[in-house]
Amino acid sequence: MRDPRLEAFGKKVRAIRKEKNLSQEELASLANIDRSYMGHIERGEKNITLTKLYQVSDALGVPASELLP
Repeated sequence: MRDPRLEAFGKKVRAIRKEKNLSQEELASLANIDRSYMGHIERGEKNITLTKLYQVSDALGVPASELLP
């Protein structure tokens, strides 16, 4: 069963990534995360660690709080 909070987080990551005209692969590289793992994050399939949250927010150039539902 998927957690709606993880799905909401993933949708925010995807929306901001697209606003910044980044591919999933580019974002994954900037965040030092495997591209397939980034796909899991965006689909709300992974419950990421706090460290990963900061890696993604830093790569997107937004505060971590902006990604939280």
